[in-house]
Amino acid sequence: MKNAPSFITVCFSASLAALSVAAAATAGEPNDLRDVRIGMAVSELPNAGYANFSCASKPEQKLGGWNDWKKCAVGEDGMHAVHFEYDRASSREGTIVAGHPAVLTIFVDEAGRVGGLQIQTDPKARLYKHKKAFLLGMQAKSRYGDEGWKCSEGQSNAREEPVGGVYLNEHCTKTVSGRDISVDRKLFRRPDQDAKSFVDETRIRILKAKG
Repeated sequence: MKNAPSFITVCFSASLAALSVAAAATAGEPNDLRDVRIGMAVSELPNAGYANFSCASKPEQKLGGWNDWKKCAVGEDGMHAVHFEYDRASSREGTIVAGHPAVLTIFVDEAGRVGGLQIQTDPKARLYKHKKAFLLGMQAKSRYGDEGWKCSEGQSNAREEPVGGVYLNEHCTKTVSGRDISVDRKLFRRPDQDAKSFVDETRIRILKAKG
């Protein structure tokens, strides 16, 4: 990413005001996102401030709140995945994480505890927000410490072309504070996409560390 062109410079400057993925620290261990902390009991999560609960594997299956997590099918990871949004009554801009429109999912284990959290940039965001989506990954890596990440990077090819001279297909992992964290960032254009269409996304998964 050395000598990055103006595409990144402009986007990054626009996002400097939002540098934290997680909510402010509570007494003790800091949360990973607002009221959500890996390892906490789902029953501790407040319904106030959140809305539109549904099963990740079956979005049409609506839930009344966090405590309906058992209604969602168990995934291959042995957990129940629940989609949720911020209530617009308390978050006028909608479901925004560090300045980015996001799709949020918590993973609940059979003991009723939060075993994981996924934060993914919203592919339906307006263009001026969508083109900055890859920056959320940088913010997440900073939140959990810039050092110690293990990263692999893909290379541009006939199916994935640079956008504004920049190509990004990065997968990074890190274990810290009892969490296995992965950050995936993508920025490229497929041959069948026009100038305003391109892949630009970040996916953050925070799971309770194994072992």
